[in-house]
Amino acid sequence: MSLVGPRPYLPREFEKMGGYRKTILKALPGMAGLWQVSGKNELTFEDRLRLEEYYVRNWSLWLDFVILVKTVKVVWRGEGV
Repeated sequence: MSLVGPRPYLPREFEKMGGYRKTILKALPGMAGLWQVSGKNELTFEDRLRLEEYYVRNWSLWLDFVILVKTVKVVWRGEGV
């Protein structure tokens, strides 16, 4: 597991992942991710897949840093936790 990356999926979710599965599962799962800091409670499963595919395809240290900063803000404010 990584500090930042796509959240782990449940086995029953694998079949729902469709074409996103191959790309998303290339990355190590993370404790913090783009989905969590993008309003996870208001997003659909499809939105989650798109965000996590975006993360895998556009990974950078800067993107990880931004996600970590946003994670601290979300936890501090108690949003979506």
